[in-house]
Amino acid sequence: MKKQMFAVAALFAFASFAHAGDLAAGKAKAEAQCAACHAQNGNWNKPLDPSYPKLAGQHKDYLIQALHEYQSGNRNNAIMGGQAATLNDQDIENLATYLSSLNGDLYLKK
Repeated sequence: MKKQMFAVAALFAFASFAHAGDLAAGKAKAEAQCAACHAQNGNWNKPLDPSYPKLAGQHKDYLIQALHEYQSGNRNNAIMGGQAATLNDQDIENLATYLSSLNGDLYLKK
């Protein structure tokens, strides 16, 4: 029984690792593809236009969901739809890992 529980735990650990984002790859992709609009002068808390969302410190699962929704058309934005269309699942995971790791000025009111 202990061997089976260990095997299941190892499987979940491996599955989590297999889908873990690569921070360095996410940073490279974000700087190449996202920074022009979302990080004025490299500041991820200051988008080029105030109507563009701040990405620094955003929840990882939210970023993943939003990018998938842009890909599917469930979120309609011509610019983001085109940007998201070029991303694969690993790119999205990497971007979300990087952007969620940044110190942001977003917070939840309690």
